[in-house]
Amino acid sequence: MRLIALAIVAALVIQPTFAKTPPKHDITTQDQVQDESQLVEHGSYVNKDGRTVHSPAHTKSGGKPAGATAKCRDGSWSFSKHHQGTCSRHGGVESWQ
Repeated sequence: MRLIALAIVAALVIQPTFAKTPPKHDITTQDQVQDESQLVEHGSYVNKDGRTVHSPAHTKSGGKPAGATAKCRDGSWSFSKHHQGTCSRHGGVESWQ
């Protein structure tokens, strides 16, 4: 009986995870960063909307890259779509673009 109850509880806890359709990741790296070769760092993360966003990066020229939304205090550029957490590992936001 305990085994059945445990199986039912496990099914209820696990089922919502599998029932959700995983978000379609829009690779915004291509949309946002027109010339990836001008960036020093290359990487991405999935934001709270389920979109893949280029991680903050420095540019070889020091100038603002296409699609940048904020300049971080460490000199890198953020491509964040939301203010919360922007540049959090880069000293915070120096300025919004």
